Amino acid sequence: MLNKAVVRDGRPYPPQSVHELEIYGDVMAGCEQLEKAGFLLVVVTNQPDVGRGKQSRAVVEAINAAIARAIPALRRFEVCFHAGSEHGEPCDCRKPKPGMVRRAADALDIDLSASFMIGDRWQDVDCARAAGCRAIFIDHGYAERLRGLPDLTVKTFAAAVDAVLNSALPPAAVAG
Repeated sequence: MLNKAVVRDGRPYPPQSVHELEIYGDVMAGCEQLEKAGFLLVVVTNQPDVGRGKQSRAVVEAINAAIARAIPALRRFEVCFHAGSEHGEPCDCRKPKPGMVRRAADALDIDLSASFMIGDRWQDVDCARAAGCRAIFIDHGYAERLRGLPDLTVKTFAAAVDAVLNSALPPAAVAG
């Protein structure tokens, strides 16, 4: 949701290298606005291709480091490298499970009930629900259905930021 996915047959896939990484144009300014408003920004990301042997952990870490350099407002990255239970590798961290969100909340003393999760996949919405966060879904038109309903659906990261900044909840965190 911070960076553009590589879309094949309507389904989003992560970039395969730092050279393929393209951060959405509204993300850096939006993260800066959220940080200035007192929000803690955390990235929680599934990277199952590592567990499936299709991507190296080093490449994913290099991509995350490039994102962190480009967006200094990001306070923490939580990454699930597991292939997923459908591949015989169950875990408590892979979204839609809330393990990564809860670890970040524990580490940064975040009140999840006053937090938002912004994401562009059904797993993000379901993870937000499981963690007790409000869910803002960015609809990029991927060929997949939501399973649970988000609190709000928007078309851009900037619109998600506006929704967070105009909410009645006090600043706590944004995870996504």
